[in-house]
Amino acid sequence: MRVPFNRVAPRTAVDSARSSLAALTVSVGTAGLAAAAQRPGLLAQVDQHAAAVRDSLDGDRRPLTAAALAGYADGVRAAAAEHGWAPPTGPVDWSEPQWLLTRLVAVCALARSLDRA
Repeated sequence: MRVPFNRVAPRTAVDSARSSLAALTVSVGTAGLAAAAQRPGLLAQVDQHAAAVRDSLDGDRRPLTAAALAGYADGVRAAAAEHGWAPPTGPVDWSEPQWLLTRLVAVCALARSLDRA
């Protein structure tokens, strides 16, 4: 059973969020960000998605957190799964990635920026 982030002790929530973001980075983030570094069009898409994620989390008014990003990514994946989406099982064609994968790579990019701050 998953416990909502707001019902867990703060340190545990941070650790859980970082763990969730690390797993996301391993599954799609590393390959997606590497592909974006080689493909200007993909990089622009990731940047646009990152801006949209930041807007939806009110990132202009309050700082983004690992918990907010992890919760957002979990929500996006859960909604997609309800509509029949399944994570890729093999290599992704980053020349024409699915909207959802681009969105998740954007979350990884935002999470990476948290680590630099």
